[in-house]
Amino acid sequence: MRRLCGALLSAAVLSSLSWGQTATVHAPEPAVMVEFSNPGLSPSHWLLTIQPGGAAHFHSEMTGPEPTEKGKLRTPGIDRDIQLSATFAASVFQTAGQHSYFNENCESHLKVAFQGTKTLSYYGPEGRGSCAFNYSRDREIQALGDSFLGVAETVIEGARLETLLQHDPLGLDKEISALADAAQSGRAQQLCAIRPILERLVKDERVLDIVRKRARALLAQASS
Repeated sequence: MRRLCGALLSAAVLSSLSWGQTATVHAPEPAVMVEFSNPGLSPSHWLLTIQPGGAAHFHSEMTGPEPTEKGKLRTPGIDRDIQLSATFAASVFQTAGQHSYFNENCESHLKVAFQGTKTLSYYGPEGRGSCAFNYSRDREIQALGDSFLGVAETVIEGARLETLLQHDPLGLDKEISALADAAQSGRAQQLCAIRPILERLVKDERVLDIVRKRARALLAQASS
């Protein structure tokens, strides 16, 4: 499910979702949503909505435990439209169709470590469906969940970079280095979702040269 980002596409997005609405929302066009919850993480709860073409919306609040690492920035609340690649979006909807639009049991019920509850939902002219899981035996469903976690990691890191640029520019080096490592390992995916902050860092002569260099390299990955 790891995909590179393509050019930005303009499309309408679902930006008015709030917690608990996933069972009743009526999408104007097909939409895939994932709601994630893990009390041990920060943010502990987020919602990602994706539409064909890659238009998407991400929502989270400043929830979860305080960072234990000294000087580590707590993730701010996020509520924004983002753009994912059309290729990535197409793979998401293809997987949804191949799995009865999530009208199936996704949970493996195996005794594995708790990774967070992922609720996948589909709404569209073909119908609607939803399933939740911590870990799935189905490789495609598990990979889909992992890819959504990768998108969330990218968006969350982007929000941290924005906060640091405003309040603590010297902290950017450590944060963008962590993002680069996450992107290389696949833990952060769809870097095009944070293209605006990367472009700001590249152009901002007030930040360290190494930060601008790393931002430029991440932009190249997002555009490849």
